[in-house]
Amino acid sequence: MVLTHVPTLRGARVRGEQRCHNRPMDLVAFLFDFILHVDRHLEVFVQTYGAWVYALLFLVVFVETGLVVMPFLPGDSLLFVVGALCGAGLMDLRLAMGLLFLAAVLGDQLNYSIGRFFGPKVFRWEQSRFFNRRAFDQAHRFYERYGGITIVLARFMPFIRTFAPFVAGVAEMTRSRFTLYNLIGAGLWVGGLTLAGDLFGNLEWVRENLSTIIWAMILVPGVLALVGGWRSSRRANA
Repeated sequence: MVLTHVPTLRGARVRGEQRCHNRPMDLVAFLFDFILHVDRHLEVFVQTYGAWVYALLFLVVFVETGLVVMPFLPGDSLLFVVGALCGAGLMDLRLAMGLLFLAAVLGDQLNYSIGRFFGPKVFRWEQSRFFNRRAFDQAHRFYERYGGITIVLARFMPFIRTFAPFVAGVAEMTRSRFTLYNLIGAGLWVGGLTLAGDLFGNLEWVRENLSTIIWAMILVPGVLALVGGWRSSRRANA
């Protein structure tokens, strides 16, 4: 009896190990699919869990804007799809916009606070492998001069919107100034994209080309940011 169960137990153990090894890849595949087909996933979530979708949305936006290690979450496309679901009558527009605005503001405030907390600790290293005093001084001057518009525009740029508040904190941008532009940027970002989804998200052409629109929301702002950074570095070198 014992011998006959050995292959079965061994096979179960091997299958278990394979599942453990595949979990990171499965998670990556799920995240990639969620980003590209956020409309389908959200619609299924609303139909399955109802009002819990508001808690999920608050968490996603708060984590994307509040934790510098989570820049890949689908902020722009998520807001647009939420607006489309509101336009279809599956969600409440005012409640969704209010919670998403709050999540965006609190997330940036947390991100700024983390940068502000670690900044003074890093500043003790006058020059090291991980810290360049000259680079910090340049960042500080930049945020004092252009920090407001940077915080607002960064809202519409994937990845950059996650790092901009953190860098603002590290560069010691004043909290009152940061908070003002944080509120403005969050209002324009959440209000603009959610209302756009509410107005246009249920048009037949938009629904048929939503995957292309999502890709455009991800790639176009990223390319513009890269071009802007390249031009800025060329001017700085000149």
